[in-house]
Amino acid sequence: MTQLRWFITGASTGFGRTFAETLLAQGDQVVATARNPESIADLPDRYPGAALALPLDVTDPGQITTAVGSALDSGGIDVLVNNAGRGLLGALEELSDEQIHRVLDVNLFGALAVTRAVLPHMRARRSGHIVQISSVGGVVGNPGHAAYATSKFALEGASEALAGEVAPFGIRVTIVEPGPFRTDFLGRSLEMATPIPDYQDGPPGVLRERFSKQHGQQPGDPELAIDAIVGTVRAGSGPLRLPLGAAAVERIRDKLQRQLTDLEAYADLAVSTDRPAG
Repeated sequence: MTQLRWFITGASTGFGRTFAETLLAQGDQVVATARNPESIADLPDRYPGAALALPLDVTDPGQITTAVGSALDSGGIDVLVNNAGRGLLGALEELSDEQIHRVLDVNLFGALAVTRAVLPHMRARRSGHIVQISSVGGVVGNPGHAAYATSKFALEGASEALAGEVAPFGIRVTIVEPGPFRTDFLGRSLEMATPIPDYQDGPPGVLRERFSKQHGQQPGDPELAIDAIVGTVRAGSGPLRLPLGAAAVERIRDKLQRQLTDLEAYADLAVSTDRPAG
């Protein structure tokens, strides 16, 4: 098994921490990054020579430049994992501008900024793999999860285009779409908007109630998820989009089937809007 060097954002807890632990145990090298470097300081102590812990707030351009530069100077980057993220629960009307910007800054703009910082290195080497941690919420927009869906839909669109742009350079892109997994996403990583009473009995209120009860009870096992992602990277081939968990597969399949049904039902109307040339 070829040893790889992974650059992981948001490595303090959840998927990021499990990624780092799994890869180091398998003999790979890991550049683990987190806003609070103390949360990952144990990794270099436990895996000297294999683990590097760096501070990185993905919303800080200066820290991105420094962290990526340190990773490249100390051995390069074979695989980038954009894992840093945050959630925001609330109907669109309930959200403040500041809350929306915070989610987009991390989930979208931060991921794209780190990707752009790493790409020149991968392009020069004519190899590399970019793993974008999206969500089933990047395919299916949950009522009550509008800002989060915005961030993940946009990340998926950018990553799909990116995959075509960099394929000629031997760079692969994988968009990971997890369903509910037992991570901190519904805990410290989730921000909630102040409720508006009219939404309480509707879908946004239902989602808020479900999420409050689901934390720690999600069916997905993070270790099995990481095994699936790592296996796809090591295989050298695989899908652009990788759903994880039965709930993700079911919800994405239902969404695509409904979308295809609508497409076929209104295809004649859609085509009628073309004006023949000449």
